[in-house]
Amino acid sequence: MQHQAKKQQQNSTPQGVKALLDWHGAHGLPDFGAFTDADFAPAFRQALAEAESEINVLTAIKEAPTIENFLIPFELSGQRLDRLCSIFFLRAGAHSNEQIRRLEREFAPELARFSSRLMMNAALFAKIEALYQKLPALGADSETRRVVSESRKGFIRSGAALPAAAQERLAAINERLAVLGAQFGQNVLQDSSDWVLFLDEADLAGLPEEAIAVMRAAAAEHGREGSYALTLTRAVIVPFLTFSTRRDLRETVLKAYQARGARGGATDNAEIMRETLALRADKAKLLGFPTYAAFKLENSMAKTAGNVMDLLLPVWEKARQKAASERDALREFAAASGHNDRLEAWDWRFYAEKLKAELYAFDEAQLKPYLQLDNILAAAFYVAGRLFGVEFTEIHNVPLWHETARLWQVRRQGKEIGLFIGDYFARPSKQSGAWMSALQSGHKLQGGARPIIYNICNFAQSAKGRPVLLSLDEARTVFHEFGHALHGLLSDVRWPSVSGTSVARDFVELPSQLYEHWLTTPEVMAKFARSSKTGEAMPREFLQKIHKAKNFTSGYDTVQYTASALMDMELHESTNVADVAAFEEAQLARLHMPEGIAMMHRPAHFKHIFDGDGYAAGYYSYMWSEVMDVDAFAAFEASGDVFNPEIADKLYRHIYAAGGTKEPAALYQAFRGRMPQPAAMIKDRGLEE
Repeated sequence: MQHQAKKQQQNSTPQGVKALLDWHGAHGLPDFGAFTDADFAPAFRQALAEAESEINVLTAIKEAPTIENFLIPFELSGQRLDRLCSIFFLRAGAHSNEQIRRLEREFAPELARFSSRLMMNAALFAKIEALYQKLPALGADSETRRVVSESRKGFIRSGAALPAAAQERLAAINERLAVLGAQFGQNVLQDSSDWVLFLDEADLAGLPEEAIAVMRAAAAEHGREGSYALTLTRAVIVPFLTFSTRRDLRETVLKAYQARGARGGATDNAEIMRETLALRADKAKLLGFPTYAAFKLENSMAKTAGNVMDLLLPVWEKARQKAASERDALREFAAASGHNDRLEAWDWRFYAEKLKAELYAFDEAQLKPYLQLDNILAAAFYVAGRLFGVEFTEIHNVPLWHETARLWQVRRQGKEIGLFIGDYFARPSKQSGAWMSALQSGHKLQGGARPIIYNICNFAQSAKGRPVLLSLDEARTVFHEFGHALHGLLSDVRWPSVSGTSVARDFVELPSQLYEHWLTTPEVMAKFARSSKTGEAMPREFLQKIHKAKNFTSGYDTVQYTASALMDMELHESTNVADVAAFEEAQLARLHMPEGIAMMHRPAHFKHIFDGDGYAAGYYSYMWSEVMDVDAFAAFEASGDVFNPEIADKLYRHIYAAGGTKEPAALYQAFRGRMPQPAAMIKDRGLEE
């Protein structure tokens, strides 16, 4: 009877809702042409009701919990809700509109309430606790034991062991935080997409031809043919700050970029940040932690804020010293060219680029024609093939969420292992930055599932008929996000909850940052860095210049990043931040922030830590993982072969394919034989003389 009722419900479900919940598109994808934005709301209501019903079924089981009667159905529960969320939050980040933003504000608290009901369910917690207690007698494999242990920890960290009143308060906090996070991200997107400054040809002095073409295309997108648009996308703003001789315009655009989320009015994030930090501090106390940082770090490799600071502070001091010497050199150079004012944040990139050209005969604009997006993608695929035996075949004429997104079939050893989607171009409907996520994670449980992984970037789209050219930093971004994608695509695990990137936050950046190293290897550059005009390979001396100039502004770059990482930790180590802007000013003064350098992320637009809590008290993770990625690539270099098959096999088995099946330290030691030390990373950044 229950099956028949469910079948009748499905038959009465509107077609658009069905398309969101049950994927019958080409290659197992959702059929993006079969639903509209109006279908999301009824789909959410149906999926949430179904997920609640599944919980009730699980809690009603009278028999003692086992792997078969509880853990397997628990891991596989809520699949239709997961599918819906994966499509919706892809749209919210990569192709939003006012209707999607309204739905996000409406359903973010609904999803938070459901999560609280699930993870605070006393009957479910009792079942996972019973499984955990009898693990030694079950004879389960190590991956299954890990899943049980991590599930139990997840229930406890979600408040399952708290008294009823505390659970009620925690659920209310989680619901409110979901609302605040969604609004924070939407405010930053609004401020980013609303700001545009139209320029005339006379305003373009110093800009290379490719940057001008990008600005012309951006103006056309805004309905201003024949003009040039200065926008806040990194693909526009970075070349402008690097090459424009118009100091006044460099100041204008950088100040606008830094002011996102802090302009006053409806999109100002000041109160959102204050309330978010207060609620996070309350949440930590409810769960028995002195600070939110202590709560988040318990589930990391670092474990404590002290260990994080032991990494960040020595690097900060070395970076400050290096930045000071860089500033002195830039001041001297700028003065010689007639600039006698203070060196401001909007001057650093401009004079650094000119000084680099003089010292190393290195011109970023000369390099860009050799870094075509299609070639860099081919290079990323080539490296995956050499290291892991992976092949990518592009599939055309399959509708996706945007006409410029692209689809590839992924095969390994002759067998299809998943799908990869790339969405590379900036647009007003897309959040800034670059990221990887999954429409579907891979696992082997009860028939399994193939991973469907996507990368989002924000490169400037070229004019029709012209190749898309990247800066070296953008090419590294392609490799970085593709490294994350491989972590999802190569996952070889049984259980969904430990698939792919389901690892500690300060371990998740290892596969991505490590992958960047292969971009500038001689073999990859020789094959794929080719002129967009002649097809000829990039001159060998260009690669030599890249390596020589690698650490030219390492002090500046490290200060920008580390200041943001330290700000994140201090915000979440504090329990009472009444005014985030004042806190920011005081913190930078205490750190002796070098003159003329702006943080990579000011708090008001720091989406990593306020648009959800993924990197809250975790932005240090990039540097923590960098300690490992430098050491890991050194293993290949020491062997004399950056594609050494024996080392690549270890890398595949213990890092890219292993997901969260073991503690991160155990996985790294299985690959490398030992843990790394920060000294190699500091040297690689050029901070150690």
